[in-house]
Amino acid sequence: MKSTALYGAILGDIIGSPYEFDRSVDGVRKTKDFEFFKGNAHFTDDTVLTIAVAEALLDVERNADEETVCNAVVKSMQSWGKQYPRAGYGGRFLIWLGSKNPQPYNSWGNGSAMRVSAVGWLYDTLERTREVARWTAQVTHNHPEGIKGAESTASAIFLARNGATKDEIKKYVETEFGYDLNSKLDDIRQNYHHMEGSHETVPEAFIAFLESTDFEDAIRNGVSLGGDADTLTCIDGSIAEAFYEIPQNLIEKCRLKIDFKIRKMLDRFNEELK
Repeated sequence: MKSTALYGAILGDIIGSPYEFDRSVDGVRKTKDFEFFKGNAHFTDDTVLTIAVAEALLDVERNADEETVCNAVVKSMQSWGKQYPRAGYGGRFLIWLGSKNPQPYNSWGNGSAMRVSAVGWLYDTLERTREVARWTAQVTHNHPEGIKGAESTASAIFLARNGATKDEIKKYVETEFGYDLNSKLDDIRQNYHHMEGSHETVPEAFIAFLESTDFEDAIRNGVSLGGDADTLTCIDGSIAEAFYEIPQNLIEKCRLKIDFKIRKMLDRFNEELK
């Protein structure tokens, strides 16, 4: 078992962060030719909530029921969210974060997909993976599109880490979730802009992975689309890490960009996978 799980999601978040909201860095925009960790690259709510979900799932039994999983996810996301109050959460999630009785708010946003990567690594069957992914989404993102984004992303990670080919992953995602993954990055770039809907982010993240040649290329593909770049590339990177090896120098740079609490949780998660 690899010992770099979740790093792909976090690297995607950090590397994509300067490009969020269609921003350019030193005039570079919608190109694959950019310097990694440029300027103010930093982790955002994508990393915080990825870690929160990972901790929640480690704190319950692998065969825990829906109520137990959902309660653990809510507790952990509220705890981690309050430790990092300025990580860049959306408005409705901020209200949820501060609620004493947090309820799902029918979101179809991409947040459910960006935080789900731990699910793709922890379970032995695709059926269980999809079930738990659905539960982690529905505590906030109980709209069908929000649930679909989480389920499809976790499924792709599960398939990739278990040796599926890109064609097999593509076919499964298209058949099971109805996404059209036949567009090309060169065509998407022309008109793509900042969108936070799951259905407007997750398919693009899949395509960025499918057209890649290695982990770094997957990240470059994702960032080059612009849009909600940190989240798109977080999703893209979470799948790519399960399919490719992450270069050690990127792991080391990632650890320098996160703090002790996040590093400790990453170490705990990867120790559990051994």
